[in-house]
Amino acid sequence: MSEQALLVDRLISDIRTGNYKPNDKLPSENELACYYQVPRIIVRKAYERLQELGYIFSKQGKGSYVQNQKLQIPLILTGDVSFSEKMSELNYNFETINITSEIISYDISIYHALKAEPNERIYKISRLRVVEDCPIAIHTSYLSQSTFRNIEREGKEITSIFQYYQEQGYIDFESMQSQLVVVFPNKQERELLKCPSLVPLIQLESGCVDRKSGKVLEYSQNIYRSDCFTYLM
Repeated sequence: MSEQALLVDRLISDIRTGNYKPNDKLPSENELACYYQVPRIIVRKAYERLQELGYIFSKQGKGSYVQNQKLQIPLILTGDVSFSEKMSELNYNFETINITSEIISYDISIYHALKAEPNERIYKISRLRVVEDCPIAIHTSYLSQSTFRNIEREGKEITSIFQYYQEQGYIDFESMQSQLVVVFPNKQERELLKCPSLVPLIQLESGCVDRKSGKVLEYSQNIYRSDCFTYLM
């Protein structure tokens, strides 16, 4: 068995027996290389393999941490309650980070879902959801500037899309028909979600409609780490 495989086995054993607990920081590559008397590249490859297997995750500039294998969040994927409200009700520590606020090029499927004219300006607003220090979902909403006049200026500040609706006077809304598919993360999604390439994502395509006017408020494409959730439809 190679040095890398032996090191992977030792670290998995340490994690499973509780020597390293969920969210514990692992030794640096240099520290582990010195302790086991192996080249640093062996440790780096071992950490990469552990991340692929879902045992650890990395924080840029901070190191590697043990993944919480027991994080199973019951999440209702439909309805008119915001993600933030759901997490508060479940007493989870969470935060939302606005990662994208930009105008998009014409996309017939998105414009069709929004019932938007080809000359309308559509903005993409993406938020990274972090629960118990673990990035677990990316929520992306497409909003028309004809509906939300100040979206160009306000988009960078949005963390809760439902709260934003209410601030704009839309207080009675409902979800559109949803489509659920399983996908695998691309490079950018793996980096944001700190997940291994083998972990499938649950992608939910949906939208929201103002009940009073029938106006489509948004089209959404949300992705969730399948290893962190149980799903209630």
